[in-house]
Amino acid sequence: MEYQNPIPLLKEHHLTPKKELGQNFLIDSSILSRIVESAEISKTAQVLEIGAGLGSLTYFLASAAERVVAIEVDQALLPIARQVLKDQDNVELIEGNILKIDIPVLHLPNGYTVVANIPYYITSAIIRKLLTTKEKPTRMVLTIQEEVAERICAKAGEMNLLALSVQVFGKPSTLLKIPAGAFYPTPKVDSVTLRIDLYEKPLIAEEKLDMFFRLIKAGFSQKRKMLRNTLSASLHIPREETDILLEKSGITPQRRAQTIALEEWNALTEQFTPILK
Repeated sequence: MEYQNPIPLLKEHHLTPKKELGQNFLIDSSILSRIVESAEISKTAQVLEIGAGLGSLTYFLASAAERVVAIEVDQALLPIARQVLKDQDNVELIEGNILKIDIPVLHLPNGYTVVANIPYYITSAIIRKLLTTKEKPTRMVLTIQEEVAERICAKAGEMNLLALSVQVFGKPSTLLKIPAGAFYPTPKVDSVTLRIDLYEKPLIAEEKLDMFFRLIKAGFSQKRKMLRNTLSASLHIPREETDILLEKSGITPQRRAQTIALEEWNALTEQFTPILK
């Protein structure tokens, strides 16, 4: 069976996209094909797709990979996706919410790839789950809103919680810019395909990750204030002691959280760990 455009499929089954689920279906087959190419999927690859929808992206993934496990939360779409993918015997369609599914039950091997077109309202939650699960992928290729991708790829000087939370686990880069008109219904903003290549180990030692996240949350709690003030207030440490720990980390106390690079947060984690244990 050939690729089927989602718009006539929806009309045929008297369905309309659900705003509450953030449903915007990619309808440009050339972009779907380019997303799969950008994921560099080998013939032996096993892929986890989040949000199978009507099976449009799944169809292209199935042609490239050895096995595709596709998750879809909307019960109404699954019968259509099964029909679209009936000739693809390497696809497993599973009904469920990725945020509630235990990744190990999917029986994915080490080195699997995640490919997904995910709605804005759960973007951060999905990324966080995939980066912190024990069974991590080696690569994530996510079609998300352009603004969110820019935040994730931020450099020192414009850092934010989301960027640090991703970059400690892997290297993000943007691959494709996708105009709003490539989706149905048409969203108000453009999207991009974001690729995250995960490191073998996080850039912060695993046993210190909890402290790292505690520090960055404290640092960004009032991002317009100086780091000495936000850390002192949030962590209940005297300002004088906070200044000393910052200076030992090579950081001027007057700097703000968004100017601190990941390597500097690592140094802060080393200094603050003995104090906050």
